Amino acid sequence: MKKFLIVLLCICTIISGIFIAKNILNENQYFQSENNQVHINQLANESTNQIANEKQVETEKTKELFEEYYNQAENILKSMTLEEKVGQMFLARYPESNVINEIKNEAPGGYVLFGRDFDNKTKQQMKDELNKNQQASKIPLILGVDEEGGTVVRVSSHKAFRETKFLSPQQIWTQGQLPAILEDSKEKSKLLKEIGLNMNLTPVADVPTNKNAFIYDRAYGRGAEKTAIYVSELIKTMNNDKMISAMKHFPGYGDNVDTHTGMAIDKRPYSTFEKSDFLPFKSGIEAKGPFILVSHNIVEAMDDKNPASLSKKVHQILKEDLQFTGLIITDDLAMKAVEEYVKNEEAAVQAVIAGNDMIISSDFTKQKREIITAVKNNKIDENRINESVKKILACKYAYGIIK
Repeated sequence: MKKFLIVLLCICTIISGIFIAKNILNENQYFQSENNQVHINQLANESTNQIANEKQVETEKTKELFEEYYNQAENILKSMTLEEKVGQMFLARYPESNVINEIKNEAPGGYVLFGRDFDNKTKQQMKDELNKNQQASKIPLILGVDEEGGTVVRVSSHKAFRETKFLSPQQIWTQGQLPAILEDSKEKSKLLKEIGLNMNLTPVADVPTNKNAFIYDRAYGRGAEKTAIYVSELIKTMNNDKMISAMKHFPGYGDNVDTHTGMAIDKRPYSTFEKSDFLPFKSGIEAKGPFILVSHNIVEAMDDKNPASLSKKVHQILKEDLQFTGLIITDDLAMKAVEEYVKNEEAAVQAVIAGNDMIISSDFTKQKREIITAVKNNKIDENRINESVKKILACKYAYGIIK
């Protein structure tokens, strides 16, 4: 009898252990990475020490993100005119009228749509409209939108497209943490693809510390280390769904004011970016994020004279120190921060010289002409244009836009 009781006790202990372990796994299966700080600490250490180490040791050239599609891209590039190539460098604001004519005459690389573009339309009407646009374009278009959730919901703010607006990442996190956010991302991608969109300008990779800051409600709001995990997992999910993502707003918005309405001057030391703001971007780069969007903030520790979007120094940090080989895109050049800074109406030209591959523009045709003129006047080398367009075309192959 004694032996029987001992055996029974052992069996009960084992069963209890399995039950507890299962519950712990179910609760933490998506968060064990958040509790494991080793990789994130490595990102921070790499960010701090990387520049000195790279200058001392010659490393093998990093394979570029879209390199496997370069040959296909170059085959198209060889037959393109300068006008067509420069057009590819624009993610233009979707025009209110004559879209087909603009596509045929100006050959934009793509469009970004805003809330107004979905007004009084059904899902089917929007799908038919965007399909006609793709058919009119010699090279298929990137068709993007800001559908972050929360306060930025260009599509789901219309009941014809979704009964309720997508919630912000912070709101979803309170309901189901990171797994719920990733499921929400899948639903977003499904909806956008159903109507013909192939790019969502998200995730917000910023690390604000003040809950009253302009960008706070749009951010993950859980510190640099957890934001790095969030950005990485979200990009992997979007890549699996063949939805182009765009991390924003490099080099990190912090607690600065809204650049839609004026210039933001960031006075934080460079070490803050190394230890905090860069971490989500580095994590997203490792996850093979295709785009990084650069803000208009003037970051004094990097370049005290130029907005980040127009700064060679900021782009050099992104390309060389963070080793980003994907596509760099400006925030909208029509924002007040740029208007106040650029007095000679050459914002797009300066953006190309700084190192941007694509430009978000609400003044597409005018700014396209300015860049073409700059190339013809030898202010911009045409090889510089070719370099960006090759990557844009390769990205379109990678995401199945060009088949």
